[in-house]
Amino acid sequence: MRKILINTLFLTFLAFGLQSCSKYFDDLADNPNQVTEPTLASLLSTSTYKMGINSYSAASAIVPFVQYTASPSASAASDTYQTQNFTGLWDALYFAMADANELKKLAISLEASEYIGVANLMLAYNLGIVHDYWGSGPFSKAFDVSNIYPEYDSPETLYATAVQLVDEAIVEFSKSGSSMALDANSDLIYGTASAATRRTQWLKFAHALKARLLIKVSKHSSFNPNAVLAAVENSFTSNADDAGMATFTVRNNWAGVANSNLLQSLGGWLSEQLIEHLDGTTYGVFDPRLPKITDLTVDGIYIGTVNGAGNRLPGANTRHDECYISRNSPWTSDNAPLLIVTYAELKFIEAEAALATNPARAYTAYLEGISANMDRFQVSAEDKAAYLSNPVVAVGASNLTIDLIFKEKYVATYLNFEAWNDARRHDYQYKDFTMPENAALSTYIRRLDYPQGEVTKNGNNVPAEVPRTTRLWWDQ
Repeated sequence: MRKILINTLFLTFLAFGLQSCSKYFDDLADNPNQVTEPTLASLLSTSTYKMGINSYSAASAIVPFVQYTASPSASAASDTYQTQNFTGLWDALYFAMADANELKKLAISLEASEYIGVANLMLAYNLGIVHDYWGSGPFSKAFDVSNIYPEYDSPETLYATAVQLVDEAIVEFSKSGSSMALDANSDLIYGTASAATRRTQWLKFAHALKARLLIKVSKHSSFNPNAVLAAVENSFTSNADDAGMATFTVRNNWAGVANSNLLQSLGGWLSEQLIEHLDGTTYGVFDPRLPKITDLTVDGIYIGTVNGAGNRLPGANTRHDECYISRNSPWTSDNAPLLIVTYAELKFIEAEAALATNPARAYTAYLEGISANMDRFQVSAEDKAAYLSNPVVAVGASNLTIDLIFKEKYVATYLNFEAWNDARRHDYQYKDFTMPENAALSTYIRRLDYPQGEVTKNGNNVPAEVPRTTRLWWDQ
């Protein structure tokens, strides 16, 4: 994963992007300074950059829902499931898909299989977020320049399309003798590796995305655990394979959140749920990842903010008497990658898929997922060994439960948008997990409202709004 600061000129490499959710392409003729014939390299850098940034943007929208973070303001919209306008996120996802679509078209014309594979993965990744957050969305008609009011595809169609795009990417990466290897300087995910290794890592990444997509339908009749396990077997084999983007205008986005705490422009307050999940309150064992996520308060304790309640009395203070996303975390150094999919996540997917038929395999994967995530958090070998041997964790294959797998995966997906998919699949059944105070809904949130910008610009095609408690098709 590349760890460099991005030159602001990089941002000029915007392909024929969306100007709104209903008008997808610029009239380039009106702007003689616009790049009208972008290269494979510029489109690759733009697409991989936006995938990383969108991983942050998508996660920042939902981290209060899974109670990683909490607002210091009582009854904040983000904490209490009020309607929020995520037009910016929606547009960013479609901007990214427009770029990836241009990359794919150009790559097809040049028979550049590796670029076709990357473009398909970028499309699948960003489309998957639209599907996971809203259900329906434009895709099959989204990039038709003659249609500025694209019709919506059904949620099931979007999901099937994402899987198909990943499968097509696997085919492209599996081809031998590609006429054009990925440009190392433009590949912001695996660009530091050799050409041959880059292709192998992208192929593993494709299988990782497929495993993530297939586990999502665990509640549905179409669920095939053997297909999940097959994808896992062809995916990541260590933390070295993790997909992440570490190219920034200034610093890692989560580092920016943590930095604001130091400047007393406070954001990134951590939820009481997360703190008690880790400090021994909920499970009776102290998790050594906690000091790698946050710092002790000025009072020398770990304490989180209750979602919906705002910061604790005396309130409205900047004493740092509650825990925040730390500037000292491996997740928040200036050049820390924005992690997209990790080996640790794949091991928990394996554990879940194998649990019913092969508990021994599931247990081995469960322990390896914890170990890999602790290594990512730079937990000491001694602390890791002590945690893994604790009876609360080391339960043995015959006592492993789906609750324990989700409990540990909750930590491993810290600050990753996939955590909300897991929370919904698990029906929010984390131990001691409770509704936020002052909640606007009667039960846990299951989907987002369609963005106001899309309603305004493409309203005739936006599906009728449903309550935010309505489950998506894969969550039933």
